[in-house]
Amino acid sequence: MTVARLAEQLDAAGPVRAVRDALAGHDTEAWLVGGVVRDALLGRPLSDVDLAVQGDPEPVARAVAKALRGPVFGLSESFGAWRAIDRERTVCCDVSGLQGPSIEDDLSKRDFSINAIAVPLHGGEPIDPHGGLADLESGVLRVLGARSYADDPLRTLRLVRLAAELGMAPDDETRRLTRAAAPRLTEPSGERIFAELRRLLVAPGALEGLALARELCVLAAVLPELGALEGVEQSRYHHLDVYDHTVEVLREQIELLAPGRLEDVFGAEAARLREVLAEPLADDLTRADALRLGALFHDVAKPQTRRVEDGVVLGFPGHDAAGDEVVRDVFRRLRTSERLRSHIGALARHHLRLGFLVHERPLDRATVYRYLSRCDPVAVDVTVLSCADRLATRGRKAEPAIAAHLEVAREIIGPALDWHAQGPPRPPLRGDELAAELGIEPGPRLGELLARLREAAYTGEATSRDDAVELARRIYAGSA
Repeated sequence: MTVARLAEQLDAAGPVRAVRDALAGHDTEAWLVGGVVRDALLGRPLSDVDLAVQGDPEPVARAVAKALRGPVFGLSESFGAWRAIDRERTVCCDVSGLQGPSIEDDLSKRDFSINAIAVPLHGGEPIDPHGGLADLESGVLRVLGARSYADDPLRTLRLVRLAAELGMAPDDETRRLTRAAAPRLTEPSGERIFAELRRLLVAPGALEGLALARELCVLAAVLPELGALEGVEQSRYHHLDVYDHTVEVLREQIELLAPGRLEDVFGAEAARLREVLAEPLADDLTRADALRLGALFHDVAKPQTRRVEDGVVLGFPGHDAAGDEVVRDVFRRLRTSERLRSHIGALARHHLRLGFLVHERPLDRATVYRYLSRCDPVAVDVTVLSCADRLATRGRKAEPAIAAHLEVAREIIGPALDWHAQGPPRPPLRGDELAAELGIEPGPRLGELLARLREAAYTGEATSRDDAVELARRIYAGSA
């Protein structure tokens, strides 16, 4: 991109215009830096604006917030950075003071050459002391020396994330420096690590980024539980070791959500399914985004549950339940929300259940109810994940097994979507009412009866109050 085209991109960007207008007449010298310049040069959409200012950033941030009529707050005690946001959360401006006496000194302390380009806020020639413009042109990610990683070890993971987002590749020296610095990824906070991982996994080049993370020892440092999957051989029903299978499941999961693919697998329910998967879940992830994490972690407990007899791998009994526990430990370390921890853990715990239904066809309402109630609240999500898992498993008798699995998934997805929309069935009377009818005290037995009545309400066995009371009496008396 030419300098003139860069100026046009910045001039046309609403967030940049909003910040420029907010600081019109302000006497502080300021520069657009980092991602906003990089993305303008790449022709990417601009949303966030990073400013470096001469002097105290707080009054600049407050001036932006006032013009935007939104909040302002401090981001970093170490560097004194501030953030201003408009009321609609469509403009986000981060303001930091120069790290050094000049903008050139500030740029020298940044992470990669493509992020070390500055443009005066109100227009002017780009300031590019480290060759970032040329690196952008050639698609090269180049770290600004070993000191950059020494200053912040998280930058090794950021390299991989940028490669996945931008479709760029590190040069040989950056690869060498990244491998050397990767072991220090244990030092940054879990929140910062997860923020980079999240963006890596939802990026267009997530698979390529994951491969790069593995090559540069970043993956083993940040998620040793995934590194431990390498070389773990599986049974004859698998054609790959656990790690390569996990990557294939992620690949299949991504492809399942590509245009037209859900329609191929789920037919008329694909539109409803896409709406559910587009729902926000937690930690800035949609349900569809979270399925990528589910794919990565669904078999995470296989190394410790592997069963071998006479040199033959028999299977991994209990790896689903054990996987839930491993997920919870990993996500606590990454300081994610409890909702995300529970969601990904439930995907691991229940990812085998749909496969069991293949042997129970034709499915009656009671079987469908048990599947949905046990998988609740991830029944929709885990049904989709199980299809990716099955499609990625290409060992003995793969084709008929895949066909049978997808048939069951198509049969289940409609009821699962209904359950998601309407919630679980309710018995025709409350627990206290049932206790009074039967003359029993609240306790575990009453809970068991209510659970049975919920199933009966779903299957149609007892949809009225009288039917429910009669069924409960028979069950309680031991006659049903």
